[in-house]
Amino acid sequence: MVQAYANDQPMGFKNRIQHVAIVGATGHLGKFVTSELLKTGGHKITALTRLGSKSELPEGIKQVPVDYDDEDSLVNVLQGQQFLIIILAVNTPPGVHSRIVKAAGKAKVPYIMPNSYGGDVVKGAPKDDFLPVYSKKDLQGIEDTGSSWIVMVCNLWYEYSLAMGPTWFGFDFAQRKLTLYDDGNTKINVTTWEQCGRAIAGIVCLKVFPKNESDADPTVSGFCNKPLYISSFLISQNDMFKSWKRATGDKDEDWSVGQEDSKERFNRESP
Repeated sequence: MVQAYANDQPMGFKNRIQHVAIVGATGHLGKFVTSELLKTGGHKITALTRLGSKSELPEGIKQVPVDYDDEDSLVNVLQGQQFLIIILAVNTPPGVHSRIVKAAGKAKVPYIMPNSYGGDVVKGAPKDDFLPVYSKKDLQGIEDTGSSWIVMVCNLWYEYSLAMGPTWFGFDFAQRKLTLYDDGNTKINVTTWEQCGRAIAGIVCLKVFPKNESDADPTVSGFCNKPLYISSFLISQNDMFKSWKRATGDKDEDWSVGQEDSKERFNRESP
């Protein structure tokens, strides 16, 4: 893709994102995204919602009910939007996402953040039956519509994964049981929902294009068809356990702590 410059754009061009559309504004992540977008005070935010939805949105967001099975309806709603954020539940039929993407392409939405919040799609994140991972083929599908993608690589959502039980970070808070994988000291990057929201708001606040060849500031176009890597913590299970004990006053003796070999677990759980 040839780099465009703001100084070369037609008269009247505004080098910033003004119109942002979001699908899934009331979900776990969507609430934080809309909150952070509103804090910028510089965008007109449109939330696409299902027909008949009773969800309430914060003041300052335009709510537009739409039939996700009607591509023409989606195209009409997305006309004039500059940045589309798609956040869908894991059980959403896959055809919904592709229809939204196709409609965005027809509506000439230049930038799309697809429903991929987790592993590194570009480098080839492992497939998971519960957490469907976007693929390079899916990203190419966005490019084929004429739009560009910016995919968020945030790894696991911290607060969500921590509370999901022992099959995730090994914690069973109700029973005060912890299963450490190996010695519990392996660190991974994790991200909070709030951090994801801040990152998305930060992207849409950037200039669209650099002014000229000598402008080295970050821009939206600079992230086109690239991953956006973010992280809140580089943390281990033992770090999480220490944090919990600090916050609650629990002692080691209050918990039952076991250990499991990570390779054995992986081989056992893999299909």
